[in-house]
Amino acid sequence: MSRNKAQPMDFYDSDAAYGGGEFSSQVQSVTDGDVRRALGKHTLSPGDYLCLLSPAAAPHLERMAQKSHALTIAQFGRTMVLYTPLYLSNFCTNHCLYCGFSRNNRIVRRQLTLDEVETEARAIAASGLKHVLILTGDAPGIASVDYIASCCKVLGRYFPAIGMEIYALSQADYARLIAAGVDSLTLYQETYNEALYRRLHPKGPKRDFRFRLDAPARACRAGMRAVNVGALLGLDDWRRDAFFTGLHACYLQGRYPQTEISVSLPRMRPHVGGYQPGCTVEDRHIVQAMTALRLFMPRVGITISTRESARFRDRLLPLGVTRMSAGSCTAVGGRTDKADSIGQFDISDERSAPEMVDMLRRAGWQPVFKDWQHIGG
Repeated sequence: MSRNKAQPMDFYDSDAAYGGGEFSSQVQSVTDGDVRRALGKHTLSPGDYLCLLSPAAAPHLERMAQKSHALTIAQFGRTMVLYTPLYLSNFCTNHCLYCGFSRNNRIVRRQLTLDEVETEARAIAASGLKHVLILTGDAPGIASVDYIASCCKVLGRYFPAIGMEIYALSQADYARLIAAGVDSLTLYQETYNEALYRRLHPKGPKRDFRFRLDAPARACRAGMRAVNVGALLGLDDWRRDAFFTGLHACYLQGRYPQTEISVSLPRMRPHVGGYQPGCTVEDRHIVQAMTALRLFMPRVGITISTRESARFRDRLLPLGVTRMSAGSCTAVGGRTDKADSIGQFDISDERSAPEMVDMLRRAGWQPVFKDWQHIGG
């Protein structure tokens, strides 16, 4: 796999003043007055966004939630896009300390054949879902771009929208997979703390922080319809990672207006390996991160996965969410063959797609199964 030379990431390099201890001191120095001024604005600066992520903003969560709800309804209506993950392979060459698929974990390794991909696709399609997100470990010698493209050809017979959450690629490889039917990319930076990132990824190709940081932009340049970024909250100070996630999304939205930009807010879940989070992320922290992001970026999509409990996801509905997973399974082939299936992490919300649809409709939301149709050559 050839690698493009990384482009300067203005949002990261030019905001060096927010790095390390500088960010911590700034976020702790925010006053109640600073928060009130930020809440009174229609357009927020990065500094205002930092204020809304600060401890000083905690007493204002209700007002933040109300404004976030109003902005979300204005931009997206009462709609919720539903999708589900499909794990193709769990082979991995990385040693990521926090991941259940890390090469050092003793789990059964498996990769679906094309026939098995079709079997899983039929099972998902039978639930009514139209958006699928394919995932692999980082093993390009096994789960190669050619293999993933072949899987997409199969999946294209069942789903109008195919997203992927795989290892970082070159711009040329993103273009190849777009031609094969992929229309969206999800790629977590994991943490925007570069020093911590190196410690968390001691071995493997994922250790290259800058190559991964620039990958969403390469996907945009390749013509990806939608790009979703995020950090795994809990690896580092959640405020810092949420802040840089927002700056990253803002950078992409401004630089690549033709691409739909969204953000995920995943937090650490139990998994094989048992890595303990470096930071405790409470429910109220997720609420603060979500509502601050919505106020900073009114047009950004926000995804909440089944990492979160059913009760908590239901409570988050009015606060800014635009996309939710349903009927999830984090094991390779786990929907149709449960023997020896080990998931990447534990799922908290195990509701099926029909159960999610029923919940959304009862809450006054419109479930959206299809909002995009890929027309291949």
